[in-house]
Amino acid sequence: MALRPSLLPTARTAAVVFALAAGLTTASIVTGAPDGPGGSGGAGASARGQGGVRAVHPAAARYDQLSGDGLARQIDAMQTHLRGGPKDAESWAGLGSAYVEQARASGDPTRYPQADKAFARSLALQPRDNDVALAGRASLAAARHDFRGALRDADQALKVNSYSQGALAVRVDALVELGRYKDAYTAAEKADSLRPGIPVFTRLAYVRELRGDPAGARRVLLRAQDSATSPSDIAYVSTALGQLAWNQGEYGAARRAYATALRAVPDYLPALEGRGRTSVADGRQKAGIRDLEAVVRRYPLPAELAALGEAYEARGDRHTARGQYAVVDTWIALARANGVATDLDSALVAADHGDVREALKAARAEWDRRRTVHTADALAWALHRNGEDEAALGYAEHAAEPGYRNAAFLYHRGVIEKSLGDDGPARRHLRAALDLNPGFSPTGARAAKAALKELDPTR
Repeated sequence: MALRPSLLPTARTAAVVFALAAGLTTASIVTGAPDGPGGSGGAGASARGQGGVRAVHPAAARYDQLSGDGLARQIDAMQTHLRGGPKDAESWAGLGSAYVEQARASGDPTRYPQADKAFARSLALQPRDNDVALAGRASLAAARHDFRGALRDADQALKVNSYSQGALAVRVDALVELGRYKDAYTAAEKADSLRPGIPVFTRLAYVRELRGDPAGARRVLLRAQDSATSPSDIAYVSTALGQLAWNQGEYGAARRAYATALRAVPDYLPALEGRGRTSVADGRQKAGIRDLEAVVRRYPLPAELAALGEAYEARGDRHTARGQYAVVDTWIALARANGVATDLDSALVAADHGDVREALKAARAEWDRRRTVHTADALAWALHRNGEDEAALGYAEHAAEPGYRNAAFLYHRGVIEKSLGDDGPARRHLRAALDLNPGFSPTGARAAKAALKELDPTR
């Protein structure tokens, strides 16, 4: 559904837009001096299929693991320490890593420069054998979507300390985002043999799911669950299990996993979002909308706004849905004005609910940075929405190559094939999408059913 340029936001939408604008434009004003310990960080975003969570990526399920007052206090303490002892290389590296974490949690990428300068200060003080700063710099590169740089820095850190859990984890992430799934699996298995633990378990599970082994992914996540003791780790791993179950259309298992997460950490946003999506998927729209509204109040980013908009559409309230999509358009404009690249989430949302040319531009830019199945799917869908179905089909086929099965991917491929007149494959992929996860998206599932009816009106 394209948005009318003249559509005016509602009062609630305007408030969200103001909050986004404030977050994007005032961050540098409230931070400390650029060359000293001050400030916080911004975040990379996860890619999703239409209306659904992505595979169990270790970062995607952890918006606020260390965010909020606890992380701010941690940063304040390190800043105070470094003002008294500015030659502590390890503390500078720790501060840089805290900035990256705060960046990821807050969604404010104007904070990255502070992290960059903290790592540079650490490496200037200790240029040799500084694996902590190298691993931290690798995580910063990954957050900025510089995955080749992330891989380079992770490899350098591992030459210093082959057991560095941070470097091992970022190395897996970088290989995944570069589309090197075989190498990522080898790296994840090696990391598991050297430093088993939740950061490694979740990455190994992610790679297994991407390679078409959701049962293997679940076994690894159950290992992670057995080792989780803190409330935050319990919430994190349980949410990953919920996402995995949701991707397979196992709504009961997903609800139980999200309930476990929310018992451990009440109002844990990733679990709240997952529970909301699950409720909408199985027809509990009122409960689902309530959860998604709570998420958007705290985390008004494109995928979350679109999920809420589609939930409104599912209950027949298109006017309110358009208000959510209008905020997405505003978010993209604000991000661009502040030098922030729009990502896969915003590309997919724009392809369905906004400016399709902007969607294609964003998807192509992401494809230049990373060659993942998610990028291939987003580019395929954006090309389709711009009428370029021949090119779109190649990317849709690429998205299926590792064996990953995602209902949104299947739906996108089926629609593209239908547009090309390939009725047999279109029928097969549309049915597969609905069989795998019948509620993968309120609007997408409805469109898939309509497309199938057009292909086979007798059924």
